[in-house]
Amino acid sequence: VRLVESGGGSVQAGGSLRLSCTASGSITSVFNPAVMAWYRQAPGKQREFVASITGGRVANYVDAVKGRFTISRDNSRKKIYLEMNSLEVEDTAVYYCRGLELWGQGTQVTVSS
Repeated sequence: VRLVESGGGSVQAGGSLRLSCTASGSITSVFNPAVMAWYRQAPGKQREFVASITGGRVANYVDAVKGRFTISRDNSRKKIYLEMNSLEVEDTAVYYCRGLELWGQGTQVTVSS
């Protein structure tokens, strides 16, 4: 099993991006109840929690992204998503998918002013 992220890129402040993470090789009975999450690491900073979603689709967010980011999941596709709106320069980071005791490889998000 591995986590594969996609959807990163470069946008201007105020723009939007949607990140995806696929739990490749996972089986439904393992993925569906799993808490999945997004973390990010900005240059020179520690990796930090961004958002999580339970198997029952209860979401939790760090205060800095509340109202701007939305985490969701599609269990049939073994995917989670992070919809990011009103992006700010401070959101620039490598975003990592986390779950099933695994980390993805990360996807770069760059927000310019």
